[in-house]
Amino acid sequence: MTSKTYEEVPRLLLRGSPYDIGLQHGKLLAPQILDQLSIYRELFRQACKFEWAHVRTVAEEFQAGIDRLAPGLLEEMRGIADGVQEAKLSLDPVDVLDIVALNARSEIALGQWDDGCTSLAWHISAPGTVKQILAQNWDWREAVGKNLAMVAIEQAGKPKIWMVTEPGIVGKIGFNSRSVGVCLNAIRARPISTSLLPIHLLLRIALESDSVAAAIATFEKLGGAASSQHILIADVNGARGLELSPRGGVYLSEDSNGIVTHTNHFLQNMLMDEPPWLSGSPVRLERAKTICEELIGELGPERLGEVDAKLLRARFFSDTFNSPQAICCSPDPDRDARIQTLFNIVMTFAPGKEPSAEVIFGKPGSGEESRVYAMPW
Repeated sequence: MTSKTYEEVPRLLLRGSPYDIGLQHGKLLAPQILDQLSIYRELFRQACKFEWAHVRTVAEEFQAGIDRLAPGLLEEMRGIADGVQEAKLSLDPVDVLDIVALNARSEIALGQWDDGCTSLAWHISAPGTVKQILAQNWDWREAVGKNLAMVAIEQAGKPKIWMVTEPGIVGKIGFNSRSVGVCLNAIRARPISTSLLPIHLLLRIALESDSVAAAIATFEKLGGAASSQHILIADVNGARGLELSPRGGVYLSEDSNGIVTHTNHFLQNMLMDEPPWLSGSPVRLERAKTICEELIGELGPERLGEVDAKLLRARFFSDTFNSPQAICCSPDPDRDARIQTLFNIVMTFAPGKEPSAEVIFGKPGSGEESRVYAMPW
């Protein structure tokens, strides 16, 4: 990917009923959604030995649970499928089960995919500055990078949402007008539960919440997550690391410096069967802590307010220690999967101020990343 490629990242405003939001999504991003379906068909076949017919069968099980627990989001997925069909770009029909499969792809894969991601929340209190930083590098298959989109969603009676997402997926990484934001780290652990909501739907539900506490309460009411995942969630008052699973969640608190950082293994949730799977995850976690300590030491308490998106991209998210499994991830020549950092987002929430974020597509500091995109736009 070159910076020129990333200059064309779509920015969409979707509004209306759940079905209308989905219909607009499907129509406007139909080429990308069709490409995503092609990518994931092949990925399921290669990594999991699943044909798409089997994937759709499992998606049907998830559809029943989604209809029960989050019917509005299922309506949105129906709208996405109809929007793709209306675009008439493919002879192959796309229906709601295909879209459910995209939204439940982490769960259907049963933890058989390799990915990364490093996330950071930092509550900063310095002279003249009180703010909450929430940020991450999102690492995934290189082929997906060209399809990413920035989406704003307006719904009656709910906060406005801004997020970076994969086309066809209803919830991803971003924030809302109430200064509630989410990041995501994949965890490989068993079992999964088709009766609970896939993680991408929980991300969307969090983005419809008024606070961290409200999002956690909703997750508990819904029974938890269908698979093991980590959501780093924050609002103006602070952050929690939600180590979610079908067997229960553990919620991490900030350390003495107001920091929560996470990679791709559980730190405290011991309820699941989690064999070691990504050797670089503990290394990245320790490296993340080290960089934060270095910044605290260099800036001191008086200048911590200088920690912002630009500084974090330069010092934290562009770090290549232990490459290719670094905070800034590059494809590993010893693995078939070409996984790399596809975007970086740094969100900032502060009392009495509008929430905002800076996003770059590609690897921070590589010289090939996109320009900085502002959210809201």
